[in-house]
Amino acid sequence: MPPSDADAIAILGGTGDQGLGLALRFAKAGRAVVIGSRKAERAQAAADEVRAKVAGARVEGLENAEAVPRARIVILSVPFEHTAPTVKAIRDALRPGQILVCMAVPLATAIGDGAVRTLGVWQGSVAELVAELAPEGVAVVSAFQNVSSHRLQQLDAPVECDVLVSGEKAPREAVMALCALVPGLRAVNAGPLANARIVEQITALLIGLNARYKVPEGLGLRITGLPEA
Repeated sequence: MPPSDADAIAILGGTGDQGLGLALRFAKAGRAVVIGSRKAERAQAAADEVRAKVAGARVEGLENAEAVPRARIVILSVPFEHTAPTVKAIRDALRPGQILVCMAVPLATAIGDGAVRTLGVWQGSVAELVAELAPEGVAVVSAFQNVSSHRLQQLDAPVECDVLVSGEKAPREAVMALCALVPGLRAVNAGPLANARIVEQITALLIGLNARYKVPEGLGLRITGLPEA
């Protein structure tokens, strides 16, 4: 089933803080957004919230499997422990040519431990786990793990954060282009998907820094010395 809107972005888990933040930012940039959730009513409530905060927003809320065919780029914004079950649940809805963006981090909160520790993933990273589960022809890209949900939802201020994007060249560049829609976000080419195993660990470090330096809004990451594009 082809996407209903060529510029639409689907966000599964768009009812959570980070997913909702991305939905708000993309909607404000004028893109069509499809929010997915395990329960359609939760997705619809999140879509209503986006419409209330962004005048003229093109947004709808659907159950995950219904949201997937509506966009070429599908962002997985679910916790680590729900990532594999979610991919398995939507697998039949995915089609060749789609891009599946993984932003999950294997935080130890999945087993009741602290968010400043991470768990080992057999495949090397959550993104590589998703790539193993995704059907043939669906590209997996790692991105957005280190972006503060609080700053995403502050629509009157730039986010001021770099986004390390890893994956194969063409889908990676498509996801990097999304960053330009959000004031203050800068996409950085982080190379192949295997580098996600490094990027995912940074989130736990940032969470610890947030606590030590008392930054409830969330710290961001900046790579210095990059040549201007």
